[in-house]
Amino acid sequence: MSSAPRSWIDGCVAAHSALLGDIGDLTDDQARRDSLLPGWTVGHVLTHLARNADSVVRRLEGAARAEVLDQYEGGLEGRRAAIDEGAGRPARALVADVAGSAAAAERAMATLPDAAWDRPSRTSRGVLEDSRSVVFSRWREVAVHHGDLGLRPEGVVLPRRLVDEWLPRELGALADRTDPAALLAWILGRGPAPELASW
Repeated sequence: MSSAPRSWIDGCVAAHSALLGDIGDLTDDQARRDSLLPGWTVGHVLTHLARNADSVVRRLEGAARAEVLDQYEGGLEGRRAAIDEGAGRPARALVADVAGSAAAAERAMATLPDAAWDRPSRTSRGVLEDSRSVVFSRWREVAVHHGDLGLRPEGVVLPRRLVDEWLPRELGALADRTDPAALLAWILGRGPAPELASW
């Protein structure tokens, strides 16, 4: 039996709280503004966060039943359609959706049986992940997309606990996103920072 990833769950809960604290007074005008993500408004980002929370519930509930489920019904196309459909809603509806779906995701994390933490589900790109990774992914999504809303002029600082967990994973993959020799030269202070392929 495996136990719940308590620190990651706590990170999700804290990220949800920080996000909801910043969007509680969201106006319709703000919801229509461009986010920091090309082609997406604030409403798109918030709808994505809500549907992502739904996908956490879907995957964890599937794991509890020992079913291997896809993250989103309809795959990436279904995800895209749901985001486009919900992005233009009034601010009040967007905020209520984010809050309700985040609460549901937290309940799913809190009630998942120990045996289900090792069970897999599929990401939107078809990669099998255990339930622990679902929680970690949710934490990353909320922390990063909170900043993508562009509601804080000073930006949103990623939590230190998240950085400590996430950065080593990304550093190991940097050489796959650029010329390894140029990357090493930059690390050694012997060249400019190389351009990285999209994450």
